[in-house]
Amino acid sequence: MSSKKTFLLLVYVLCTFRAARSGDSGDARPCSGSHCPGGRESRPPRQHNPTTQGRSINHHHAPSSFPSEHHATLLSQRGRTGDQTRETVQTRVAGVFGPVCADCVTPQRPDHVMNDTRECKGIECRLPLKIRPNPRQRHCVGDACVLGTSQPPLIHVADRAAQFLGEFPEIGYPASESGAPLGVQLTCDIKPGENEVPAEDALILHLQLAKGQEKLVEALRAQQVVIRDLQQRLVEQQGALLSQQREILDHQRRMFEQMDVVKAQYGLLLETVKQFSFQGLQGELQSYFESHLVGLQNQARSHLQKSDAVHKVHVDTKVVNVVGDARHPVLGCQIVCGPEEYCDFQKDPPQCERCTMCPPGFFLVSQCSPTADRMCQDRDECLELPSLCGERVKCLNTPGGFRCLGISETEMSTGLCGHEYFYNQELQECQACSDCDGEPVGIPCTFTGDAVCGTVTENELSQSWTASIAVPPTKSKSTSIYPGLQLNIRGREESNLLTNHNDYLNLQQHGLLWIDYNFALKHSCRNFLQVGVRINGSEEEGRDLSGVRIEQPERKFFQGVTVSAAVEVEPNHTLSLMLKSPNQYCNQSKDIQAYELGGASFSLLWLSHDTGAVAMTAQMTTAAHYQSNYRPTFRIATVSDPYIVALTHDSRGVRFMESGVVKFVLQQAIYSMGHSCVREGFSLIAYVNRNGTNQEVLRSFKSGVNYRDTSITLSGATRVDSEDWLNFEIAAPSQCNVRYFGDSSGISMLSLIWIPTAVSSMFTATVLRTGLPSGAVRNKPLLFRQMSPNTDQMRLAGSGEAHAQRNFVFSEPGTVSAALNLKLIHSCNVVKLTLYRQGTNGGQATSLAQQVGGHMPEGSEWASVGLRTSFEVQNGTAIYVSLDCIRGRINQITHEGGTNISILWLAS
Repeated sequence: MSSKKTFLLLVYVLCTFRAARSGDSGDARPCSGSHCPGGRESRPPRQHNPTTQGRSINHHHAPSSFPSEHHATLLSQRGRTGDQTRETVQTRVAGVFGPVCADCVTPQRPDHVMNDTRECKGIECRLPLKIRPNPRQRHCVGDACVLGTSQPPLIHVADRAAQFLGEFPEIGYPASESGAPLGVQLTCDIKPGENEVPAEDALILHLQLAKGQEKLVEALRAQQVVIRDLQQRLVEQQGALLSQQREILDHQRRMFEQMDVVKAQYGLLLETVKQFSFQGLQGELQSYFESHLVGLQNQARSHLQKSDAVHKVHVDTKVVNVVGDARHPVLGCQIVCGPEEYCDFQKDPPQCERCTMCPPGFFLVSQCSPTADRMCQDRDECLELPSLCGERVKCLNTPGGFRCLGISETEMSTGLCGHEYFYNQELQECQACSDCDGEPVGIPCTFTGDAVCGTVTENELSQSWTASIAVPPTKSKSTSIYPGLQLNIRGREESNLLTNHNDYLNLQQHGLLWIDYNFALKHSCRNFLQVGVRINGSEEEGRDLSGVRIEQPERKFFQGVTVSAAVEVEPNHTLSLMLKSPNQYCNQSKDIQAYELGGASFSLLWLSHDTGAVAMTAQMTTAAHYQSNYRPTFRIATVSDPYIVALTHDSRGVRFMESGVVKFVLQQAIYSMGHSCVREGFSLIAYVNRNGTNQEVLRSFKSGVNYRDTSITLSGATRVDSEDWLNFEIAAPSQCNVRYFGDSSGISMLSLIWIPTAVSSMFTATVLRTGLPSGAVRNKPLLFRQMSPNTDQMRLAGSGEAHAQRNFVFSEPGTVSAALNLKLIHSCNVVKLTLYRQGTNGGQATSLAQQVGGHMPEGSEWASVGLRTSFEVQNGTAIYVSLDCIRGRINQITHEGGTNISILWLAS
């Protein structure tokens, strides 16, 4: 045991001994019970003396001769004035130094038991074996204890403490001048029954904890030194790494410079090789032809010497012509080649071909000759202009142009291709602009479009183009139309307006475009289908112009829908038609059956910017709505002239600043819940607000659905004055819950074109109240009554004319866009609307467009069918509409809201 622990142990024993003596002399509690000696009264109480309790312990006290019985009584009691759970100092002393009960029998234990340490606890285990106390014995209480039992003599606590102190060596201290010993003065102020001696185990643990803390501090200091050393090494390694990176960057820079030099040298060497190779090839060809011509001339002369003179003159003339005149037949060409032609020997027999012109992006190597075509070489723009795409962008040379790798289409469309180059969207690269080879340039080259050569007709204000649409054939039986299927466009004629690529249209002219597409099918897909129009611009990503949803039918029957849109276009814009499904559970070959519509199901109306027309598209704001009537709000997507066309202050209408004619279409996607939705259906109404008063212009009807998605649409033309504004309302049954929503696919979109009245006019009509076809109707024409006055360009045939109330007659040539809506009750398997055009000579009428509708939805009171198309007319052209019912009857056609025809005429 270290000196520090020995000293603390000595302090503890001395304090314990002093406490024992204080308890022995100062306990005033009387002795009671059978163990008290007879005839002896208990000691009277003595007042506590603080000076006695606090005296120094620097010498040995003489052992007291207190009776053993009295000691046992003191050690067996607990303090009664304090806490009942706390033991007195006497009890602790008895627990350390052995039992002191005088009435209990303590058997004699053998020596080996005394030396056993298995029963020792606390500081006892550290005491010498000679003074280690015996194990505790259970106190004997009651009559069972025998006073005369033989037992070893009892030792007082004070005597045992004195014996323990006697075994320690004397520690001498030098005396001071006053005679008092120097050293540590220990004072014990333990009061019996009040103070507690700390547990010896806690004291030892405290010492061990202090020692452990010292070791921990030393270990932490050693680790801090190691960490500092590692940090210093890390800093040195980082510095070395940075220096190595700088060296690598320098090496790379020098390597790139050397590569540029090598590339330039290689280009020069390649040009030199080409020139020498061409010159050598030309020399070889010339020598070859000269040798063969000389041989042929010699052979001819030797042959002519054997022939008569006439033949000799003829052959000599031909040989001389071969050598000296290029306009005569050369080595087998049977005809004389022109000045811009050459004899192509690769064909059998050889023929004269027109000399090839060098395309844009190529330079001339050799001119066209009578025996060889013109030779052209592609320009390497990346080599000629090393910084063409920028310092850190790689340039890739392509035939007739170049490509900058890593630059988006939007950035290239802003003019990065440079002068005399434009960005080709199809090839996704920069191409050289056409120089037109001396022809007049109709439209100059732009950032995104090539130059148009030739004269452009300035008087052409509008034109139309039509085509038929077909669903592409399936490649397998399990083909799904998710996420989209691109429909085939089969154009009927070529036009300078566009080029047809079967699955998309490439536009070639600037202007405004109105699109109509009639589509009919029946499907058994799990959810709705959506048909729409999509445009891909050269300066922007592709976007959906319009979309209409075809609801999931309760049973299989044909459904007809019409999609319309308006947009401003530029050259190289592409147009496509899409058929989409919201999920993968729609098989193209099993679940879809398209109806073959007669006439042209797809039509385009193009307007030149010279007309002064303005196009606008606006999206409906998405909102859940459950009321019976709903007025949509708009957010402008595109507008070509915001001064002429703008939204009202509440965004619920479109305001016009000048008078004109407006061609519009509104398409709204809805989801309805309730049987009243199916029974009464929905109505979409267009109003013109003039001087604060709404006037109804047109109305369309749509059969309702229950827990289904569908679309309602309205298209037509109306006249507006300055400060008029166009607004819309959707009417639904009062007990029908409807949700109006939209997204970026164009399913809730307003598109319109405003046209000045100087180049346009409009006409509206509805069906007659009497004379409407009913019953078994097979291809019967409809009779109309006009709702707007006649114009100088068109009218409804009146009484006294052929086909009165049936034909719409045009008196000026132009382009026409027509929209027809029909609301009826029928039991037909298929009800069909057809628009016919009849020429000026009264010949056979031809079908312009057609649309069909299937069975009426179960529980619905009304059904609807409509069509839209654009076409060209001449002076005297007439059009009319016929109705056909296949396997069923026409019961009623309404002459009020929901049935109308709207016609827009444009000057051509």
